[in-house]
Amino acid sequence: MRKFLLFVLLIPIVEIAFVLLSGKLIGALWTIVLIIFTGALGFYLLKVQGSKAKKELERSVKQGNPPGPALVEGVLLLLAGVLLLLPGFLSDILGVLLLIKPVRKLGKPLIFRWLKRKYSQGNVVVYRN
Repeated sequence: MRKFLLFVLLIPIVEIAFVLLSGKLIGALWTIVLIIFTGALGFYLLKVQGSKAKKELERSVKQGNPPGPALVEGVLLLLAGVLLLLPGFLSDILGVLLLIKPVRKLGKPLIFRWLKRKYSQGNVVVYRN
């Protein structure tokens, strides 16, 4: 919990530092333009990639395949869009990286391993309708 709290407090400080540095290097107007542009890009990508991920998940379920890989792909794309929506350059860099398919491919096994560990420790609750 302490690590998470430190992370939550540290991220805004780093983001503000990046924005101030950018303002100093390229000017305040261009910094604002870049932040607005990446926010709009994030919104667009959330819309487009989210729709694709939903269709892929539905197709996977209809074919009788486990939805796990498609679900993780959708979550990573959603995370990429959210990171692009957040104001700040560090979050934008992480968001753009998550849009690159090979990066997402590298991240999937890590997420599955994390989920497996949480599930085996009994830290995951599964709700069934």
